[in-house]
Amino acid sequence: MEVIKTDIEDVVIIKPKVFEDARGYFYESYSKRDFDKQVREITFVQDNESKSSYGVLRGLHYQKWPFAQSKLVRVLRGRVLDVAVDLRLGSPTYGKSVAVELSGDNRLMFFIPRGFAHGFAVLSDEVVFQYKCDNFYHPESEGGIAWDDPDLAIDWQLPADKVILSERDKKHPRLKDIESPFHFNVDLYQ
Repeated sequence: MEVIKTDIEDVVIIKPKVFEDARGYFYESYSKRDFDKQVREITFVQDNESKSSYGVLRGLHYQKWPFAQSKLVRVLRGRVLDVAVDLRLGSPTYGKSVAVELSGDNRLMFFIPRGFAHGFAVLSDEVVFQYKCDNFYHPESEGGIAWDDPDLAIDWQLPADKVILSERDKKHPRLKDIESPFHFNVDLYQ
């Protein structure tokens, strides 16, 4: 696998080595040994999958400490714009985001460490989205930031009138209105 750095330290894009021939293709979507060596030591404990249609925007979500989650995300079918926003107070990239297009065709994966909000917008007619988490989901710990926060200025690559949100995602506050649950100089993996 190839690890591609982004503008925010520790947020990386992973390009797997794909073997293709007349029969189809094969690739190793995850190897703990390689991930621990090339990205960071981690133990994923939960896999999730969702199916969504064009215009669905899920996010921006995070789990508050001590239930913060790292995620390794990928698309099995279709395509999304996937976004990570730095929520670590004191970070030189606090409030900045990284976006990457993930698709069933490009087979890229995106690693979002603890301390970040995460969301994605569906750009194809339909998408099957899959991700690994290194901590179990705790509903009492969930938090979110408004997808259209003007201070974040994220280009979701969707017309605003085509965006489909859950009731919960319609009510998230702006970044400036939350008390960040994360601090840059604290080890979020203890």
